[in-house]
Amino acid sequence: MSTPQMGIFSLGDGSHSFIEFALRGSPPANDVVVAVASMHDQRKTTDAVNLVVGFRPELWRAAAPADAPADAVSFDRALVGPDGYSMPATQADLFVWTAGPSYDVVFDIATAIIGHLAKVVVPVREVAGWTYRVNRDLTGFEDGTENPSLEEAPGIAIIPDGQPGAGGSILLFQQWRHKTDDWRATPVAQQERVIGRTKSDSIEFDASVMPANSHVSRTTVDENGQERKIFRRNTPYGTVGDHGTMFVGFANTRDPLQRMLERMAGIGDGVRDALTRFVTPLTGAYYFVPALSTLARFAPPAD
Repeated sequence: MSTPQMGIFSLGDGSHSFIEFALRGSPPANDVVVAVASMHDQRKTTDAVNLVVGFRPELWRAAAPADAPADAVSFDRALVGPDGYSMPATQADLFVWTAGPSYDVVFDIATAIIGHLAKVVVPVREVAGWTYRVNRDLTGFEDGTENPSLEEAPGIAIIPDGQPGAGGSILLFQQWRHKTDDWRATPVAQQERVIGRTKSDSIEFDASVMPANSHVSRTTVDENGQERKIFRRNTPYGTVGDHGTMFVGFANTRDPLQRMLERMAGIGDGVRDALTRFVTPLTGAYYFVPALSTLARFAPPAD
């Protein structure tokens, strides 16, 4: 039985470090995976810090072709809607998410990871995340209200046993900058129509009054009357003057994640997500997050 990376489901961490790396030179894919697998025993927490690591899908496939899901591919070109709205592609080679109760321990572990991996990769982007008002994003609305429970989440986020990539997950990772001044100038009633839920108590609008361009409408992916859910682990990031949301979305196939982005951009029906008028995507990448049990096969023997 495959063992997923447990950090995917470790809710409640208050501090986060998201680092994306590019290859240093042209190391063999196997060397990169071995370096990551040897960081430490990821089945345990280290100083109360959780790790999630993901690889550019093609890099992972080169190292472990039998353990790579067929639909895992890079975010290698911008996604452009019919009105010219664009989500950028900034695919990197390796993703490391460190999360813990306070930033000092996260900082120390992330620093050690950068040093450990220095022979094969170099950081190209780093963002620190944090918790805002327990479970709200910087719009003031509750985030992740449609998330499955932790009991249901593995069935949505994790590839089932018996399939290529079993125990792994597809990650969509994006940084979204908020246009806070524009948002604050918008009356709460209109903000609620943009989101599709009430602000104070997060009650979703009834279908009879739900705006077609609301964020709820555009991020809901239905297939044959059944909603295709994903598991979100979003966090706020930034400073008072420059801030937004790190979108961290997991699924057991790429399709619902990609279709969600396309619906937000208005691809297919021309209806663009109203929230995109108030937030700007800065990055976009897909990563394959392999099972711990698969990654462990690359770890060198313990001393």
